[in-house]
Amino acid sequence: MSITSMSRRTLLASAATAPLVAGLGASAVQAGGHAQGPQLPRVSRFGVGDFEVTTLLVGSRTVEEPQGIFGMNVDAETFNTASAEALIPTDKAQFFFTPTLVNTGSELILFDTGLNGAATAQAVEMAGHSADAVTHVVLTHMHGDHIGGLMTDGAETFANAAYITGQAEFDHWSGTDNEGFANNVTPLAEKMSFLGDGDSVTSGITAMAAFGHTPGHMTYMLDSGDQQLLIFADLANHYVWSLAHPDWEVRFDMDKEAAAATRRRVLGMLATDKVPFIGYHMPFPGVGYVDTRGDGFHYVPHSYQLLL
Repeated sequence: MSITSMSRRTLLASAATAPLVAGLGASAVQAGGHAQGPQLPRVSRFGVGDFEVTTLLVGSRTVEEPQGIFGMNVDAETFNTASAEALIPTDKAQFFFTPTLVNTGSELILFDTGLNGAATAQAVEMAGHSADAVTHVVLTHMHGDHIGGLMTDGAETFANAAYITGQAEFDHWSGTDNEGFANNVTPLAEKMSFLGDGDSVTSGITAMAAFGHTPGHMTYMLDSGDQQLLIFADLANHYVWSLAHPDWEVRFDMDKEAAAATRRRVLGMLATDKVPFIGYHMPFPGVGYVDTRGDGFHYVPHSYQLLL
């Protein structure tokens, strides 16, 4: 039977059985070969009002002894109990690195650039855009896993982009001898513009100060139609050991007291207003909601709310 002569019912029946057939085929091949290991998606796209938002997985790695990073001010029993209740191990954790691409219709804005320019450019291409199509790169802060992709082999990864970052953040790092800043940010300084709390990147995208993780760490609220979403970068770096327990100290927070206070303030706002967020280090695709739970919070992963 030719494709053109197949009925709609036949096509639907064929589509319904295709995943099962494909699954059986994959099992047969794998049984006689080698397991290929876990696989993660690289791109996830959804809508926020008229904005098209895409999260990009540009890296993931396993880290051992996570209490050397999270929960540094609590004892092992407390850390282990919280982990067991969340059904996660205590001896290792998986880290994710997730820039965000926002297509406003007139601008293509990339928030953060990962550790490696080639990997981030590849992810942008997998999302259906060329690196040259990015009109703006917004840096939430200047840690290496956010600025490392600005340059590739000594050249701008996103050659046609303007660069935007917080004034306080830039001022802090420009006063240091940080190698990552010198290699990736300093060459682009003349193309950068700076903003503060409440300033706009463009219509519908507003900077919100969230200091503590770094001296000028910024989050960005998307507001389009009747929907909002907060790109909260490194406000909380783990969905249990940081988001659920905002007072637990995180090694990478430069001002731990300020970071904890900022987490409580911003997470409380998200929980009260039911606003979704993207977290740079949350399990990919990095999108979720915040609910209150006791004296802390609870991470609710996005399912399909932003696809409707």
